[in-house]
Amino acid sequence: MAKETQTGRVMEGIRCRIAARLLCSGDRLPSVRASAASFDVSPATVVEAYDRLVAEGLIEAVPRSGFYVSPLAGAPQSPAARAPQREHAIDPFWVSRQSLDFTQARDKPGCGWLPADWMPQTALQKALREASRDPELLVHYGTTAGDPALRRQIALRFAGEGLECDPDRILLTHSGSQALDLICRLLLKPGDTVLLDDPCYFNYQALIAAHNVRAVSVPFTPSGPDPAVFEAIVTAERPRLYITNSNLHNPTGCSLSLVTAHRLPGIAAAHGMVIVEDDIFADFALGAPTMAALDGLSGVIRIGSFSKTLSAALRCGYIAARPEWIEALTDLQLATGFGGPSPIATAAISRVLAGGGYRRHMENLRRKLARARKALADKLEPMGIVPQGNPVGGFTLWCRLPDGVDSAALAHDCLSREVVLAPGNVFSPSQSAAAFVRLNVAQTSDHALGVIAAVLQQRAPITAPSGR
Repeated sequence: MAKETQTGRVMEGIRCRIAARLLCSGDRLPSVRASAASFDVSPATVVEAYDRLVAEGLIEAVPRSGFYVSPLAGAPQSPAARAPQREHAIDPFWVSRQSLDFTQARDKPGCGWLPADWMPQTALQKALREASRDPELLVHYGTTAGDPALRRQIALRFAGEGLECDPDRILLTHSGSQALDLICRLLLKPGDTVLLDDPCYFNYQALIAAHNVRAVSVPFTPSGPDPAVFEAIVTAERPRLYITNSNLHNPTGCSLSLVTAHRLPGIAAAHGMVIVEDDIFADFALGAPTMAALDGLSGVIRIGSFSKTLSAALRCGYIAARPEWIEALTDLQLATGFGGPSPIATAAISRVLAGGGYRRHMENLRRKLARARKALADKLEPMGIVPQGNPVGGFTLWCRLPDGVDSAALAHDCLSREVVLAPGNVFSPSQSAAAFVRLNVAQTSDHALGVIAAVLQQRAPITAPSGR
């Protein structure tokens, strides 16, 4: 191995430890001799790596004492403090907290999950009882990559979509959000650029803020980003990652066209950018093209979870990627969480997936959601609220409000009436979606619609509230 490569490997190792908070502000780095042994390189290589990291400002040299993590590099800071300052109704952190913590709310049409009675509770209870009979699952850690049976189930489901993926290329994680967090920890460093859709799932923006990287965005059309616009932005901004829902995109409900799904990975590869395809809604969108399948998991990483189709309480996500990335992500998950998700949770999920009941559950869900989407669209029409994009699956509608209505103000007034909405600009990096709101077709009751209608009648047009 060339000395330059060895030096870079030591530098990247130190960066990863700082990014993972294994080394924090003011911590002393291992001695040159200890690091040389740890990385299996010469002391001279470590000295050069440390000197370069000092030049970057990531670490500091203290005479006759050693090397320490720079206060600037390791200072703890709230992710919300690093995010762009927005008024509460469109702040991703605040909206997430309202959806999860505001238990007084009578209705949550802005939430991103299905009602409990739409989920396969009987199958989940049976699977948990069966899994709990195994004392190993009750008391021990799981394997580093996660339950082999569940990884095989995921690989089989991939094969049905045309994605050939060995189970060894799949890592189970604590959740889909943690899967993305691990990828960001591995592939990003402070100051990097990440490309997001506009609009996009609002927690992507929160996660980007947590990693202290810069976000740029590309408009998301009914068929996905326009490839020419996408390429122009990638060329100009040089992002390290592109994070997207390619199918049943959150919040618009649209999916990539086959042409777009073919072109985007090639553009990304030509510019050294990795695509993270979050296909959490895959089972709601049978037959839709995926970039992971078309790319063969070369420059595309696929992530997902079971929180939308089975249970948000049985936390389990997954990552499918190139073998060397899976190996590094496994080590990173060990360093930050000493292993993956609960063995009880993964065993239960595996048992549900292995039975024919899951297929019937999803078929039933797709039928119920198709009826719910049409029923809600019909109820919204007299209110002047128009669904966009004609989604063919999933449980959300991206809706344009009547002219002059600001969705943040609408959400503000509805919250005072114990109804939680998801206003458009919480999803928009460019803050260009004030006229839109995302509605959950399974959670938008007639009562919630009555509240929305009453607010529209009282304040039309509605102006945004001032302040944060």
